[in-house]
Amino acid sequence: MTTKGASPAARPPDPLVVEGLTKTYPGGVPAVRGISFQVSEGEVFGLLGPNGAGKTTTLGILTTLVRPSGGRAIVDGYDVATSPLEVRRAIGVVFQDSVLDADFTGAQNLWLHARLWRVPGAAQRVASMLEAVGLTERAGDGVRTYSGGMKRRLEIARALLGRPRILVLDEPTLGLDPIVRNELWQMIRALRREQQVTVLVSTHYLEEAEGVCDRVAIIDKGEIIALDTPAGLVGALGARILELGIDGDPSGVLAALAGPVPGLSEAMQVGPTISVPSDLSATELTEVANRLRLAERGAKTTMVRPATLNDVFLHLTSPARPATATAAGAAA
Repeated sequence: MTTKGASPAARPPDPLVVEGLTKTYPGGVPAVRGISFQVSEGEVFGLLGPNGAGKTTTLGILTTLVRPSGGRAIVDGYDVATSPLEVRRAIGVVFQDSVLDADFTGAQNLWLHARLWRVPGAAQRVASMLEAVGLTERAGDGVRTYSGGMKRRLEIARALLGRPRILVLDEPTLGLDPIVRNELWQMIRALRREQQVTVLVSTHYLEEAEGVCDRVAIIDKGEIIALDTPAGLVGALGARILELGIDGDPSGVLAALAGPVPGLSEAMQVGPTISVPSDLSATELTEVANRLRLAERGAKTTMVRPATLNDVFLHLTSPARPATATAAGAAA
């Protein structure tokens, strides 16, 4: 939503700095509990967490829609609490729910935004952004005729019209099919380079976060419990997962895995599946499963697969997570 910003030489080195940020709603309900992180220039930074973790409140504070209770958040050198207008000029936001006017054409939506925010060189900028998101040929069509992916692309163009330093994406691919989601992220990566913008994204699609984010922060119960690169978080959990399918009472398998067993981390059960992180090789894990007689104890299926960010997320945020998982994740 920016029109004019500080010169690159005058800009603070980090577009976003959050220090001890808190938010407590009326009635004493804490939504954010003293979180701290910084986002570097040109980075794609992901906020991950289960529903009710504090992601939406955090984004609300960073976009000046929610007033913090304590701590501070600095966007492009401006405090969100004391300089909200300057912050809004430094960010472009794509909200989870569409803010496009369905009665307007794609071009008219961008023109309206350009006039509201007094974007300099509006005609050239609107044309440039329509081309950047691949909508030039559909610019004169009503938005109500656009597909979900096209609407998202138009909203991203709208958010980038004013040359913001930070692009904030709240669940940008929610409800889109996998092919469209992949195409949208390819476009976002290209726009990051072309528009020289830093990206802050909240998403439930963990495979997306693993593939596109430079770093991610996992939030649970209003606190950051892990912050690192996706590869760093996965590496801290373990390179592979021993995954066991259980049909019936899992107590025999869990008892065998409670050992402790050398090379195995703590097991976690989610539904009929028990997962065990490890850095052992696939061959070694198969040998361990045979040695512990897991099939005789109730494991109907045994599989070894690479660990993913989804495994990290489950082991840190699931109600069934091991007791030591949260502490280990925060240390990472």
